[in-house]
Amino acid sequence: MEFTEPTLNYVELSPMLVVLGVACLGVLVEAFTPRRLRHVAQVSLAAVGLVAALALVLYVGAGLESVGDGAALGLFAGAGTVVVDGPSVFLWGLILVFAIAGVALFSERRLEDGVSAFAAQAAALPGTEAEREASTRGLDHTEVYPLLMFAVGGMMLFPASGDLLTMFVALEVLSLPLYLLCGLARRRRLLSQEAAMKYFLLGAFSSGFFLYGAAMVYGFAGSMELGAISEAVANDTENGVLLALGIGLLAVGLLFKVGAAPFHSWTPDVYQGAPTAVTAFMAAATKVAAFGALLRLFYVAFGSDRWSWEPMMWIIAILTMLVGSVLAVVQTDVKRILAYSSVAHTGFLLTGLLGLQSAGELADGQVTSLQAVLFYLATYGFATIGAFAIVTVVRDASGEAGALEAWEGLGRRSPLTAGVFAFFLLSMAGIPLTAGFVGKWAVFTVALAAGAWPVVLVAIASSVIAVFFYIRMIRVMFFVGDDEPEDRDAVGAGTGAGAGGRTGSTALEVHGSTTLLTREKAGVTTASTATVATIALCALVTLALGVAPGPLLELAAGVGGFLR
Repeated sequence: MEFTEPTLNYVELSPMLVVLGVACLGVLVEAFTPRRLRHVAQVSLAAVGLVAALALVLYVGAGLESVGDGAALGLFAGAGTVVVDGPSVFLWGLILVFAIAGVALFSERRLEDGVSAFAAQAAALPGTEAEREASTRGLDHTEVYPLLMFAVGGMMLFPASGDLLTMFVALEVLSLPLYLLCGLARRRRLLSQEAAMKYFLLGAFSSGFFLYGAAMVYGFAGSMELGAISEAVANDTENGVLLALGIGLLAVGLLFKVGAAPFHSWTPDVYQGAPTAVTAFMAAATKVAAFGALLRLFYVAFGSDRWSWEPMMWIIAILTMLVGSVLAVVQTDVKRILAYSSVAHTGFLLTGLLGLQSAGELADGQVTSLQAVLFYLATYGFATIGAFAIVTVVRDASGEAGALEAWEGLGRRSPLTAGVFAFFLLSMAGIPLTAGFVGKWAVFTVALAAGAWPVVLVAIASSVIAVFFYIRMIRVMFFVGDDEPEDRDAVGAGTGAGAGGRTGSTALEVHGSTTLLTREKAGVTTASTATVATIALCALVTLALGVAPGPLLELAAGVGGFLR
């Protein structure tokens, strides 16, 4: 048997190699650098590494060559395990941009009086003398930056995986650092640790489902490679049950990562309990990576059998949109509202995934499903990071103001901050002249063209429901104050209300009489330049993509299709 030397294509893989290399350097910096110098060293190393990787992504993207009939660009690298094609490079760019924003939010120290939002000593039990001593000394965990870089490396590998085994390895590489990051909040540590434990346990189950699905598909196709699986699906008419089981189990593993119903239960708890900077990064970058992998798996490996899995996706998309929109209405915590909003947006993205059509079915100039989903991921990511970044600066005496009632009258006290937050909410609602409107128009159009009009009708109805809680948050900020309290029947002790940080009026019954305790409302704390720049950039991009979406749509169209 002749041995064939593998070709690794270091140049094409250089963005991912740089990110993972910087992550390893960050571990060494943590081990050998004095504590007082670690923060500056880690932030600088992570930022420089991500910017360098982004520059390499632009270089690699400019040098991609067309393959076959020109429908796809790129090549197979890493002995065929990594696919460096147009969609991969586009997703790499998005992930790196969101990761740079994540580093900016991680580096924030002004909001917590000179320390970061991460725990002083993660190993110390909450409320113990060890924790108090670590907090008094002003310690914080700078290991979060290598963890972030490892997660980014996994996110870059995930949508570029050429086989199921590489995809599973990427899934674990991106997930394990996130499990740790979610449990490192400085304030409300028990809530943060609970979130990390839930995310870890449910994530482990989802990984098991993915592995079982990979085994089923391997038993059907005799190969882990996506191209070989596609050929087996197209030519093998037997073992249909084995294939269906494999598709279903793989879908469970991936739908958990994107937060689709009924696999979404971790989302509100993790988004609420994790440090908000981690939530912002995770909500945007993880969804980009997971949807990239979902698109590659179902378009490349199972594209020829789409009539088998599309009904399942119809049900999941409808359920996800309704669950996210309806449950967001009854939330009283801002981060939980944004979490269920994220679930609803997952349903909208799945609607775009259902727009898969063959080349012969597409009209000239028609937006493809891949193009629509890529554009939606960009618009969603910028609005989400910007919204969570604003949540970090709206604070009261106990820290971040999570309770919605604490935001009453914020528009009067800090009109600029409240106005920018309202703009992000309007974009998520899909109001014209925002990026969210164009994104929803794109995914609804492709789904309608593919015949999924029932899903589109539900998507429109869910959008209308979502407008209610977005406008409700805007009303609380601008039109509700001390002289006009929010309806306590609507903003009561519902889900998420007890997560600390709750301010405003609280009824206390003492000896049969009711006393009204008035607590301070939340205000805007001056943040560092990095956080302010992140919010400003996200707002400008959201506005630009709403007013002039053409360049990004053309870029998404120019990346071509998936390399098979």
